[in-house]
Amino acid sequence: MAGSYLVFDVRSPSEYNHAHIPNAINLPLFTDAERVIVGTAYKQKSREEAIKIGLDYFGPRMRSIVEEVESLISSHNDSGDKTILVHCWRGGMRSGAIAWLLDLYGFKVYLLIGGYKKFRNWVLTQFDIPYPFNVLGGYTGSGKTKLLTFLENQGFKIIDLEGLAKHKGSAFGNIGMPDQPSQEMFENLLATELFRKSADGGQGSIWLEDESQRIGHVNLPPALWRTMTNSRIFFLDLPFEARLNYLVLEYGNLPKSRMIDAITRIQKRLGHLEAQNTINFIQDNNPKEAFRILLKYYDKWYLKGLHRRENLDQLLIKVPCADVHESNNSNKILELNL
Repeated sequence: MAGSYLVFDVRSPSEYNHAHIPNAINLPLFTDAERVIVGTAYKQKSREEAIKIGLDYFGPRMRSIVEEVESLISSHNDSGDKTILVHCWRGGMRSGAIAWLLDLYGFKVYLLIGGYKKFRNWVLTQFDIPYPFNVLGGYTGSGKTKLLTFLENQGFKIIDLEGLAKHKGSAFGNIGMPDQPSQEMFENLLATELFRKSADGGQGSIWLEDESQRIGHVNLPPALWRTMTNSRIFFLDLPFEARLNYLVLEYGNLPKSRMIDAITRIQKRLGHLEAQNTINFIQDNNPKEAFRILLKYYDKWYLKGLHRRENLDQLLIKVPCADVHESNNSNKILELNL
């Protein structure tokens, strides 16, 4: 049902902005400051006093709430269906108040039993499921993300972890990207996507890119990470120079200042001399030699992470590729995925 109708989250803006059910719309009963006042009255005085204060805030806002929902439903569908879903944190007074108002006006209102808390419990259970993953691996510059998109366009089920995390998984991963979601919101997005792809028909396993457990400042849930590291990994084996040329095309025009900042963040692991040489090449408009140094660094770290897998000999499937070419490389992978 939630996929067909609008879902309204009546928690405060800060609660919603931290994390929410994907695609839910914030329709706050209280502002952040009002929520604090009502909550304090509930704890220090009484439930009745908190309700009275809440009514002072809610009363003048009733008409605008109804009109906002009416406008959103009108833009969402033209069938005249007024069915909506409403929730707060635990399915308590906040969602009850909004549901009463909207039901009174004539909307067909459903409450999410247990509220957002119940949804979060569901999210956490999704990561324990032993999903049938195929992991797309390969050194930096192998075109893994492009290949995943190509597979999706061919009807295969994929999950774009970097897209959900809003980070490309390296020191340069946040350049040109929007702000990353909170850890909780990342988990909500990931669980919803896993459920959707598992419930869909389509071809076979779910494909996703080999990632470190940490992507920028969010982490893959440990149980899901274990499933990934125990899944088959199709390793795109491309020549170093082919990957280097691809990186120059993809990242060679990034802002110099942002690139230098990124290199500075990893200079301890990269080594002071190599970091300075990389920065010098960038300042001299020679991104190819800068990326040559960085690519050797990332190859070393990727290989180290790859060999931490148990039973790697049974899981690793090497896919020799001449260049970054989605169609050719996907055909090679699918020939081996028998």
